[in-house]
Amino acid sequence: MNIPVWTGADLEKIRAACKLAQDVLVMIEPYVKEGVTTGELDRLCHKYMTEVQQVIPACLNYHGFPKATCISLNEVVCHGIPSDDKVLKNGDIVNIDVTVIKDGFYGDNSKMYLVGEPSIKAKRLCEVTLESLYIGLRTVKPGIRLNQIGRNIQQYVESKGCSVVREYCGHGIGNQFHCDPQVLHYYADDGGVVLKPGMVFTIEPMVNAGRREVRLMKDGWTVKTKDRSPSAQYEHQIVVTENGCEVMTIRDEELAEGRISRLMVNE
Repeated sequence: MNIPVWTGADLEKIRAACKLAQDVLVMIEPYVKEGVTTGELDRLCHKYMTEVQQVIPACLNYHGFPKATCISLNEVVCHGIPSDDKVLKNGDIVNIDVTVIKDGFYGDNSKMYLVGEPSIKAKRLCEVTLESLYIGLRTVKPGIRLNQIGRNIQQYVESKGCSVVREYCGHGIGNQFHCDPQVLHYYADDGGVVLKPGMVFTIEPMVNAGRREVRLMKDGWTVKTKDRSPSAQYEHQIVVTENGCEVMTIRDEELAEGRISRLMVNE
């Protein structure tokens, strides 16, 4: 397994791309409300990326994906295709996944948005999923096995009566959208990968309120829960540091909450 280690100017370019990617998630938040279509949200993100940030939307035309962002509602686990037929309604939970390319380097992140007043079950699912991401971030440090991230996430999620999707995972990223390592969100063989400073990857647990099984829809992209239970996902891109990790896509709202920091020192 050939896992890149990033330093110097290249790592600075990755940081810059990550800052732009998280800016898109902040920009779009006021528009995520009842009556708006996912197609309109995608157009707003696309315009902001291309005209304001002057970056390339990485999802657009990636293996044929037709839109600039992935927007996944309720029981959609991931890779939802934005459409003007999908109108947000009160109670929806929405994941928006944004990846940008700046100067040949990638920044990738996603978060959940709540429309109106979702059910207690849906809000709890989002909170469990966010905390599972934070648990993954608190796990990262040099010298540990990669699969400890998945072990800790899985233990927490299942202790809350939810399930971890196994078909999709985090990934290495830098001057490629997807590369080694694969970052599983459950405990499994990792091929002996030990984390080293300079490794860059995403942690992006997908958590279902019901069973973990999923189904791929006829469009070849949209993934839904098999039992139609709601699903949630949060994603950050990180670089392993000498004593933990740097969360390169962290948002000001998270810094204000104080549950994680940009520079995580993990004992």
